[in-house]
Amino acid sequence: MAEVVNMPRLSDTMEEGVVAAWLKQVGDKVEEGDILAEIETDKATMEFESFQEGTLLHIGVQEGETAPVDQLLCIIGEEGEDISALLEGDASSDKKEEKASKEDSSPNDDGDSSNDSDDNSESGSSSSSSDLPEGVVIVNMPRLSDTMEEGTVASWLKKEGDEVEEGDILAEIETDKATMEFESFNAGTLLKIGIQEGETAKVDSLLAIIGPAGTDVSGISLDADTTPKKEPKKEEKKEEAKKETPKAETKSEPKSSTSSSSSSTASSSNSNGGRIFASPLAKKMAEEKGIDLSQVSGSGENGRIVKSDIENFTPIAAGVSAAPSSFVAVGTETFEEVPNSQMRKTIAKRLGESKFTAPHYYLGLDLDMDNAIASRKAINELPDTKISFNDMVIKAAAMALRKHPKVNTQWTDKNTIIAKHIHVGVAVAVEDGLLVPVLPFADQMSMQQIGAKVKELAGKARNKKLQPDEMQGSTFTISNLGMFGITEFTSIINQPNSAIMSVGAIVQKPVVKNGQIVVGNVMKITLACDHRTVDGATGAAFLQTFKSYIENPIVMYV
Repeated sequence: MAEVVNMPRLSDTMEEGVVAAWLKQVGDKVEEGDILAEIETDKATMEFESFQEGTLLHIGVQEGETAPVDQLLCIIGEEGEDISALLEGDASSDKKEEKASKEDSSPNDDGDSSNDSDDNSESGSSSSSSDLPEGVVIVNMPRLSDTMEEGTVASWLKKEGDEVEEGDILAEIETDKATMEFESFNAGTLLKIGIQEGETAKVDSLLAIIGPAGTDVSGISLDADTTPKKEPKKEEKKEEAKKETPKAETKSEPKSSTSSSSSSTASSSNSNGGRIFASPLAKKMAEEKGIDLSQVSGSGENGRIVKSDIENFTPIAAGVSAAPSSFVAVGTETFEEVPNSQMRKTIAKRLGESKFTAPHYYLGLDLDMDNAIASRKAINELPDTKISFNDMVIKAAAMALRKHPKVNTQWTDKNTIIAKHIHVGVAVAVEDGLLVPVLPFADQMSMQQIGAKVKELAGKARNKKLQPDEMQGSTFTISNLGMFGITEFTSIINQPNSAIMSVGAIVQKPVVKNGQIVVGNVMKITLACDHRTVDGATGAAFLQTFKSYIENPIVMYV
C-alpha cells in the first residue's frame, strides 16, 4: 500500500525546508535506509533517508522548491500502484485551505475586512504565557528516531543558569531504540528546564527554554498545549508567529504529556532497582573500574551519579546502605511499580504484532558438537585469535542462507521479498529488554571478524550507545541463551524477517555412535518460521545445510 512521505522536521526550529537535490527519481526502487533527498533546513543541508521500502511513485516538491513541514514530499508504494486518491486528497486539502483563507479575508457585514478575532487577540495577548521575550527560544522534545513518539530525559548535561553554545550536548534522551545525546542548535543561557530527569513527554513537548541571561521566563507555561487551535489568516501569520510560544504543528495530539514520575523517584532509583542516572564520565569510570552503578549513591542533582561519587565509592558502604531497602515485613503484601521504559513498550508492541500476525511454526534439531569443540580449541590456540561457539553459529547460518534464499525473505500483502544480501541480527539482552544489532553481509565475514563485530555491538547495546542504523536491515535473526544454561527454547520472529534461530547450551549426554552408546556433546537449536514465506520442507532443508556446516567447521574455511 502506498505511503505518503511528508516534509520532515530535521531541526527543532525548522518550519519549512528546501529540496536541494533528489537522490532518487520517480520509478526508482527505494530500500529502507536509502537517502531520498538532500533537504536544506534553517540550520544546514541534511540527508533525508527513507523509512519505507518500495518504488518512488511521485515527487511532490521539486528541486529548489520550498515546502512547510508536514506537506507531501513524495509517495512510495508498489510499482504501478494507483495513487490518484492520495494525490486528490492532497489537492482537496489545499483547496480547503485556500477557500478558508479567502473566507477569512472577505469583508464582514459592516464592510470591514478585519476579523473580530483582532479584538480578541488583544485581550488574549495579555497573558504573558503567549509572549516570548526578545532572544528567547523554545526547545521541544526532538524526534530522534523514525518510530519515536515520546522520550524520557535520562540526564541533563546542562543545568539552569549554565551558558550554552551551539553544538553543546544539552541532555541524554532515551528513545524507543537507544539513549542518545541531544545537542543544542542555539546559544545563550539555559533559562528553564521543562522536563526533569526521569520524566517522559511526547515529541514536541516543551523541553527547555534558552535565551539571554537574566531574562524573566516565569510567565511561559511549561504545560501549555502547543497545538494551534486554528490556522491564522495570511495577514496575521507574521504577527502570530511572534506571539506563539511553541511552533505551530499540524498534529492534533497534545504536545505536553509527562509521566507521573518525579524527581524524588529519580533520586531514589539507586536503591529501589529503578532507573539509574549518571553522567557519561561517571558511567565510563564505573565501567573501567567494574563498579555496579546500582550500588552507588549519587550526590548530584536528583540523585545523579557524578565523577566524585565513583572516585569515593567503597563496596562496604554500598552494602550497608542497600540492605534496608530489601527488607519486607513478614506477612506483608507489597508491590513495586516500575515505569515501562520506551524500549520495553516498543518490544511489547512489536513482538505482539509479530506473534499474532505471522503464523509461527517450529523445527528442532540436535547437533553433534564434538568437531566444533575440537576446531574451536585449535583455532583459539593461534596467536591473537579468539572465537566463540556463537560466532561459529552465525557463520554457519549465514552460509546456509546463501544456499536457501527463501528463508532470507520477508512477507508483504502483494509480494514475497527475497533479500539477495545477508544481514544477521543478533539478539542481545540489556537491562530494559532486548536489542537486535545487525551484522551486515555476515556471509562475507570470517569467524574472527564476526566475533569482533558482535563484541563491539553488544558492548554498545549494553551501554545504550547503539545508533538506529546499527539495528536496522536484518534479514535473519539468531537468539542464543546457551550461556545461561538454557538447553532448548523458542523465539518470536523479529519482523520483517521470516525466521529466527534459537540456540541452546552444549550439554553432555549419552548418544549412539557406530552402534555404541558413548558420551557426546549435543546442542539443540530451534528454527521459528513464518509459514507465509517458509514452508516446512524449506525450513528443514535449511537446517540440514546448517547442520553440515556446524558439525564440520572446516568446510566453512573452504
